[in-house]
Amino acid sequence: MKQVLIPFTTGVEEIELIAVVDLLRRAGVHVCMASLDGQPVTGRSEIIIQADAALADVVDDAWDMVVLPGGLPNAHLLRDDAHVRAVVERLRNERKSIAAICAAPTALAAYGITENRRVTAYPACQPEMESLQPSSTYVDEAVVADDFLITSRGPGTAIPFAFALIERLAGSATADAVRQEIVA
Repeated sequence: MKQVLIPFTTGVEEIELIAVVDLLRRAGVHVCMASLDGQPVTGRSEIIIQADAALADVVDDAWDMVVLPGGLPNAHLLRDDAHVRAVVERLRNERKSIAAICAAPTALAAYGITENRRVTAYPACQPEMESLQPSSTYVDEAVVADDFLITSRGPGTAIPFAFALIERLAGSATADAVRQEIVA
């Protein structure tokens, strides 16, 4: 079974977290939602989300993918967290998949992960993305996959983003089965 880590914290964009977790789990993927301290988190729409674990307790586990949801200040707090950076860099070195949506691709740009890659993010983040990593190519597409990296634009693209992650982890037949199940 594929293993996915999704770190999150205050101000997380709930739809980007919950839609991705829901669809990945429907596809048979094990997903760990790890808050920075293991405590429940209040998202941007004031929905309280229970974490499965504290990030420090699971950061060194074997992961097939890490997914960074957006929302503020979530994206900036994830960017500045040493555990998040460590797991992203480790998966990059292991040639495993790294994904981010909305404002969270800015964290990947800050880490240098987007260097020489096609990427997308929330439209207002484009100047920051280009400033942090001038060698990357910012594109206006809902979901952009470039080698190990998958990025997406925002809450309205959370479902297509989740399906791109399912296809990467479990194949197109599984993605199609989940699409049919949810009438997408």
